[in-house]
Amino acid sequence: MRKIKELISTKESKSIADYFRLSRLIEQESKEWKLSCDKTIKISIQSSFTINGIKEVLLVKCCELDIFPEFYIGDYNQYFQEILNADSALYKFAPDIIIVFIDTMTVWGEQYFLPYNMSDKERKVWVCEKVNETQSLIQKIKYHSSTKVLLHNFEVPLHSPLGILENKQEFGFIEATEELNSSLRRVFKSDNQIFVFDYNSFCSSIGKKDIIDYKMYYLGDMKLDLRHIPELVDEYLSYIKPILYLTKKCIVLDLDNTLWGGVIGEDGLEGIKLGPTSEGRPFQECQRYLLSLFNRGVILAVNSKNNFDDVLKVFNEHPYMILKEKHFSSMQINWDDKISNMKAIAEDINIGLESLVFIDDDKLNREMVKDALPEVFVVDLPEDPSLYLRTIMGINDFNMLQITEEDKKKGEMYAAQKSRQEIRKKMTDITEYLRKLETVVQIEKANQFTIPRIAQLTQKTNQFNVTTKRYLEEDIKQYANSNKFLVVSVKVDDKFGDNGITGVVIVIKENVTWRIDTFLLSCRVLGRKVEETMLAYVIEHAKKENVKTIIGEFIQTKKNQPAKEFYKNNGFDFIKQETKKEIWEFDLRKDYPYLDFILVIRKD
Repeated sequence: MRKIKELISTKESKSIADYFRLSRLIEQESKEWKLSCDKTIKISIQSSFTINGIKEVLLVKCCELDIFPEFYIGDYNQYFQEILNADSALYKFAPDIIIVFIDTMTVWGEQYFLPYNMSDKERKVWVCEKVNETQSLIQKIKYHSSTKVLLHNFEVPLHSPLGILENKQEFGFIEATEELNSSLRRVFKSDNQIFVFDYNSFCSSIGKKDIIDYKMYYLGDMKLDLRHIPELVDEYLSYIKPILYLTKKCIVLDLDNTLWGGVIGEDGLEGIKLGPTSEGRPFQECQRYLLSLFNRGVILAVNSKNNFDDVLKVFNEHPYMILKEKHFSSMQINWDDKISNMKAIAEDINIGLESLVFIDDDKLNREMVKDALPEVFVVDLPEDPSLYLRTIMGINDFNMLQITEEDKKKGEMYAAQKSRQEIRKKMTDITEYLRKLETVVQIEKANQFTIPRIAQLTQKTNQFNVTTKRYLEEDIKQYANSNKFLVVSVKVDDKFGDNGITGVVIVIKENVTWRIDTFLLSCRVLGRKVEETMLAYVIEHAKKENVKTIIGEFIQTKKNQPAKEFYKNNGFDFIKQETKKEIWEFDLRKDYPYLDFILVIRKD
């Protein structure tokens, strides 16, 4: 089966005509041949004007990421009818994301050019009416669908019939549009299903005077110049990637001429460029931004050809070094090739190569990693260091639809893993090592605070996951509120720090038989007997409810080999092999005690 991404080149810049050509090629080949992508997504766009080009560019850019999108594009300016009608084609399509794109001219209507036909008081009333109208419209989507919604805010106009006196008005035309945007942000701020896309800021970044091709506007009511559609689609991908859990986890950094200017082995500690000078400031500010990413949960690692002691001296002694050794979860500082080091980093942190982002000033190193490890996202760093910060800030692969407490601490958690590994290397007995960790496992039934993380783990965890079933927050909420399910989260602490919620169990209760639907554990705590503790908890609760047997299913995937022998090694009897899964059974007349070197805290 041929991959769609093989049809298109991701390395060359494309004109809008190229996107139209490539989209036709993809659609044609998809009909004639069996083409595949790793992921699929259903996208609906509901707009108030002509949006030719968005679908075509989205198709190509998604396929470049190995995502095949299906589309439902609403008819011209029919968004209101589509959303309000429960039987509309929109809801039958069942999209994963709905993009609602209503433009400023449409929302103001005739008043766009004659805003002062209304009084200040009337404009205030108008803002309230438009906010309520938009909120009601979005609530209709929520009532009929659990899809994510990307709602455009409104471009704040540049023009005013009052000219320089516009900002002297009590509640003027510009202020009314700004208040409309502010109100929409407040209304949907805490709604995890609705995301307000800051289209006004997007227009400002392009240049509002250049956002419309007026010839095409008057010919076909197109209110976005075709040239800017690829940039808009890049913004949409910032939402599509996390919906499909395609976010990256780790930035791998070169050091010389990347994290600081110059070469430490040649220039020495005093000679490298780093600090409040014209040459050192770009590197210092890049480090500050990288630290902000670390603080929100992005893992940092080093891949550098250097002497380890020289590098440590910079980390420990340079007065303007923002990032320290403690911020890095893996440091491959040696004279090996960059490809081997990338593999070592992935193994060291225990994440896939597809989770890595590589930043290096050397073009040859970048090309080598691109060719040898296509799963790794390699940033095309510009030659001018003054452009580094803008380039790194432009990476949209770390966006998440919701940041949990575990996400915020992820960088610290992986960095603490180095301390555990150092102890492990000194120990010859695994049980002695596990005792030294002083592990505490807290098992808690799902609640409003843990449900987002539980859903996130079902989407992301692959290695130790017996069924790899994927669930949304709405699904977990439904199960947690039903007496037919047991849904628990598993939090792990030890002497080196908090690992956060790293395990999930979902059990379907079937009278005297319980069926394990989901049983997963994050790879960063794998091999520490947490999985046995989770099973002991399930068995304990099943016995309390006079259950006779527990059924476990194993559905093999390409990545969950570590979970294959779990039931076999923990007292389950093999029952049968079905088409795609193994069925195992545990007889609850047997004992299954907790381990004495793990402290278990139950929060039922």
